[in-house]
Amino acid sequence: MAKVMLRESDEGKVLFYVAKKDMEEIIDSLEFDSDEKWGGEVSLTNGDVWFIEPDVKKLPNEVTAKIITRGES
Repeated sequence: MAKVMLRESDEGKVLFYVAKKDMEEIIDSLEFDSDEKWGGEVSLTNGDVWFIEPDVKKLPNEVTAKIITRGES
């Protein structure tokens, strides 16, 4: 499990930042993508797939996330 900071970029994309790894990626797709239920399996632009417990969409926000699969990079 890792603490992850989520925030919206100027372009309207959601950025996923893991401080311990100094990794920042753009969220490519979400399992749940509504204001009332947001999160689930999250795919990043580097190919990683993480799990964020679905909750109300609130950005910026710090959440606990778990890596499911690592990308090819």
